[in-house]
Amino acid sequence: MQTTSERRPFHTNDPRLTPIAEKVLAGERLSFDDGLALYRTGDFLAVGWLANFVRERMHGDTTYFNVNRHINPTNVCVANCRLCAFGRKKGDPNGYTMALEEAWETAASGYSEAVTEFHIVGGLHPDLPFEYFLDLVRGLKQRFPKVHIKAFTMVEVSFLARRAKISIQETLRQMREAGVDSMPGGGAEIFSSRVRSFICDHKIDGTEWLDTARLAHKMGFRSNATMLYGHIENDADRVDHILKLRDVQDDTGGFQTFIPLAFHPENTPLDHLPVTTGLTDLRQVAVGRLLLDNFAHVKAYWQMLTPKIAQIALRFGADDLDGTVIEEKIYHDAGATTPQGMTRKQLCRLITEAGRVPVERDTLYHAVTRTEDSFVVAV
Repeated sequence: MQTTSERRPFHTNDPRLTPIAEKVLAGERLSFDDGLALYRTGDFLAVGWLANFVRERMHGDTTYFNVNRHINPTNVCVANCRLCAFGRKKGDPNGYTMALEEAWETAASGYSEAVTEFHIVGGLHPDLPFEYFLDLVRGLKQRFPKVHIKAFTMVEVSFLARRAKISIQETLRQMREAGVDSMPGGGAEIFSSRVRSFICDHKIDGTEWLDTARLAHKMGFRSNATMLYGHIENDADRVDHILKLRDVQDDTGGFQTFIPLAFHPENTPLDHLPVTTGLTDLRQVAVGRLLLDNFAHVKAYWQMLTPKIAQIALRFGADDLDGTVIEEKIYHDAGATTPQGMTRKQLCRLITEAGRVPVERDTLYHAVTRTEDSFVVAV
């Protein structure tokens, strides 16, 4: 069966896109200026066509999802990021910190399907020792030995290293020894120092985030990479961010998936800003797919985009919808109105109705075959 881009030739009303299309069709790398043109062109559908062409060249109609569960062990955080509605200061009545038994029970409860991944991120707690997080992972591995543990952002790793007075490398080594299998991509936000100093000045800077990712990859971890858009950044900041990720990927090959994250301003100090539009969301997915020629996957994270926009994004460059998630807290604290979880059946319906073929995966993109009460991973 022919893919969409094979059936219909490229056409644009914007002459700036013609040389970009020639590069894309020839499999050549795009430049910084090409990225700016993709953001600034009014021919939005032409950008989507090109991204879909690349997506189908890489994956055909295959669209990935997984059965995962998010665990946020604490929302107590020393940072005071203007972009965040999740974190709470120590002593805040709305703050919480799970006891280890509670976290392990959370992992086991509330969902009947066997998960293949626990996704663990949380606040930068001023008092919790590194050992708490290592024990959390060890306990999960003991109780759920088949489940892949994706845990701790580059920001959390840096914070835990400073708290424990050990190197980043030693922190990563102990994480791996405890049972961490891979790492999420959060905390990248925008690498621009101008923007970062305003929206998240208490976090590590962009260079340290990239350096931590580079080291983690060279130690054998795979990770995702994110970009938070729709706040005070501009087009040049977005292109710069994406190309810095591309540079690290050239060096390590350790990034699995690019995940553009739409900023939700509600309940944050930036709640005067408007929410992103569907066009902005889809363009971001498309530009990410076109610029990140060395990333295998681009995710349309349905929790932030809404299931409907994420479904359309499968025709704008995305080949992954994330997973069942279950009890997502961080973006819902910022006003997200999407469900806190979806079933395998619901995800498959979204994918199939977009004309794509659903493939359940594990964290490392191995296909998962379900039996009546378990799952088998094809390695």
